[in-house]
Amino acid sequence: MKEHAWSIPLPEEESFTKALVEMSNDAILVFDQEGRIEYVNKMAELFTEKGEGELIGENVFPLLGEGAKEILKELRKPGDKICQEMAVEIPRGKRKFAYCCFLLVDRDEESSRFCAYLSDITERKTFEERLKESERRYRELFERVREGLFISTVEGKFIDCNQALLDMLGYSSKEEFLKIDIAKDLYADPKERERFQRMMERDGYVKEWEVEFKRKDGSRITVLLSAEAIRDRDGRIIGYEGINIDITQRKKLERELRETNDFLKSLIESSPYAIIAADIKGNVIVFNRAAEELLGYKAEEVLGKIHITQLYPPGIAREVMRKLRSSDYGGVGRFTGSEFTVMNKWGEEIPIHLSAAIVYRDGEEVGSVGVFTDLRPKIAMEKQLQETQMQLLQSEKLRALGEMAAGVAHEINNPLGGILIYASLLMEDLPEDDPKRADLEKIVQETTRCKEIVKSLLEFARQSGPKMEPTDVNKAITDVLLFLENQATFHNIEIVKELDPFLPKIQGNAGQLKQVFMNIMINAADAMHGKGTLTIRTRLSEDEKEVIIEFTDTGEGIPEDVLPKIFDPFFTTKGVGKGTGLGLSMSYGIIKEHGGRIEVDTE
Repeated sequence: MKEHAWSIPLPEEESFTKALVEMSNDAILVFDQEGRIEYVNKMAELFTEKGEGELIGENVFPLLGEGAKEILKELRKPGDKICQEMAVEIPRGKRKFAYCCFLLVDRDEESSRFCAYLSDITERKTFEERLKESERRYRELFERVREGLFISTVEGKFIDCNQALLDMLGYSSKEEFLKIDIAKDLYADPKERERFQRMMERDGYVKEWEVEFKRKDGSRITVLLSAEAIRDRDGRIIGYEGINIDITQRKKLERELRETNDFLKSLIESSPYAIIAADIKGNVIVFNRAAEELLGYKAEEVLGKIHITQLYPPGIAREVMRKLRSSDYGGVGRFTGSEFTVMNKWGEEIPIHLSAAIVYRDGEEVGSVGVFTDLRPKIAMEKQLQETQMQLLQSEKLRALGEMAAGVAHEINNPLGGILIYASLLMEDLPEDDPKRADLEKIVQETTRCKEIVKSLLEFARQSGPKMEPTDVNKAITDVLLFLENQATFHNIEIVKELDPFLPKIQGNAGQLKQVFMNIMINAADAMHGKGTLTIRTRLSEDEKEVIIEFTDTGEGIPEDVLPKIFDPFFTTKGVGKGTGLGLSMSYGIIKEHGGRIEVDTE
């Protein structure tokens, strides 16, 4: 008995059913149990890219694949149907995809007939394959990106993340990470999560937002978070996707660099030496505190406003650059130990010691830097040292001469006394008109003068120290002036007194100090040839540790070759019989014994 599900009209039959089959969007093939094709519609021809004449009688299995045989075996009775997607091989090695339904049409003891309905899904399959490939590439890219990628819900759970984010946050299991509470377990400050969500609601994205996260072990990292909102069809935010960039190391390096820069800036600012740097155009870009003190400018008056050449006298800046570019002063690009002058804010030239260098970046010259040492303290110290050495030398000379003078004075004093006594006695025995009397008077006069010289020698030698007591310096000066103003030498000399009324008393010997003041005033009157102005000032030093007494005259000054000798005993520029050369020597010794010093400035 023959069973059938429905009959397929033969090709030669023109019927309504055949018309419907031809109009179908599916490719329809009818074939027997051996696979020989008995009927195809137009869509089958189009799908297989073969004409009807090529398909009728051809075996269907090369077209549908050997897998079709196994499917047909499962069809037991007419009407049984199995559908599945499958690949269809067509000419020229092409392949198409179809959703194929196999139907057992009829069957008897000897034969069976089958029908295959093929819906062309090649385009959909190609799209799906491309979609799968895109998803594969996306997943591969997602996992390969070195930064932490994520997708999360608004409620605070991660939906997906890449391995980089797991490594960044110290999680070994993705399943474990997807279970964490983002606000509580990820953010160092949960309030920052709320701030993130407010920004997302307001803007729909955040870009490079710096925030602190907690790692699984509790340690903290700093990340730059960039994210966009995921919205549904109605525009509601349903999630976030974004990227986290770990900048912990960068922040550490920035902090270390900032600390290093701060240290270097502090080092430059704390330097006792003036440090000045200029860019390649000569604009001052570094001007430390010591430079302010040296040149009188404030940094804000100089930085970016003054050219480096303005800090030197004319021509000096050019000389500095010449030495910098020469190999004769420590190598090209630097030199040390050269002395120059710089010019302060008020145009005064200041002697300095300069060490300088050209600054390079990647082999390219970008500026220059100099370390300036003020030589004025050194020069003053050298001058003071020289004066101290001169004072020591003078003291030694005075001590030696004092000892010699004392010995000579004692040896000469006794014979002179005898001569003076005998000459006086002889004069008493001679009448007034005796011609020998004039000779004896001359002997007495010269002997008396010699005794005065001997007396000066003894005073110069000073066998015992003076008695020190509180002494009013102003009064001592006034007493000397009262005495000298009546002397003929001072009649045409104007005396100007600028005596500090609050000058404190000093420990000294008034008599010896008067002797010093008198010697200096008399020398000043001689220097002015009895006509000019003598100014006398007294004041306290700035540190209030010394009393300063200044004598200024309008004389011609002391010649340079004479100046070093003025305190030498017996040295005088006065004529014979007008001075012993001991006045200033004695004055020097007296002041030294009072713990003071005498300084001379002449023009």
